[in-house]
Amino acid sequence: MCGICGAYYFHSQKPVGLDLIDSMCRQIIHRGPDDQGTFVEGPLGLGMRRLSIIDLVTGSQPIFNEDQTVCTVFNGEIYNFQELRSDLIQRGHRFATEGDTEVIVHLYEEYELEAIEHLNGMFAFALWDDRKKRLWLGRDRLGIKPLVYHSNGDTFSFASTLDALLVQDGFQKEVDEESLLLFLTLSYVPTAKSIWKKVNIDFMQNSCR
Repeated sequence: MCGICGAYYFHSQKPVGLDLIDSMCRQIIHRGPDDQGTFVEGPLGLGMRRLSIIDLVTGSQPIFNEDQTVCTVFNGEIYNFQELRSDLIQRGHRFATEGDTEVIVHLYEEYELEAIEHLNGMFAFALWDDRKKRLWLGRDRLGIKPLVYHSNGDTFSFASTLDALLVQDGFQKEVDEESLLLFLTLSYVPTAKSIWKKVNIDFMQNSCR
């Protein structure tokens, strides 16, 4: 179990601060007690808390491609990463790690948004393409790995838990009355809704450009 988080500012000239990403990471430390990684550049910030299971030496995240133009933070397990890795090496991609996370950046280089169709596993990831200024989020089809997101028109943020979203300045803790009614009726809140307004949970992939 690991955790990811991040934020992207659509319109503000203010860069994402490392203190914000650190605060978000602290909210998911229980998901990844072994390591923390962050990446902050202009309007984008990514964070990751890691529970080290495979690739203990070179598996720290974020993971980058060869020229540092694509990076990702990832939670989960790619079951077919060995086969994908072998195919990508044959296509000319160079790997710097032994784990499954790096497969995502090279798959993206090869297939862009169709890369997710090649993944077999349980996963949630965020990927940043610096050349296209694109933030792409993806998750497994069954939603095994949690991924929540919030957008207020100026800021898009995401995390593995709701708590990590609440540390943002200006986050409005407004209870979604429809979600509350659904919870009282069904004893759960159906996806893609959550208890907070403008916070959603269930989707397979999304991108911000």
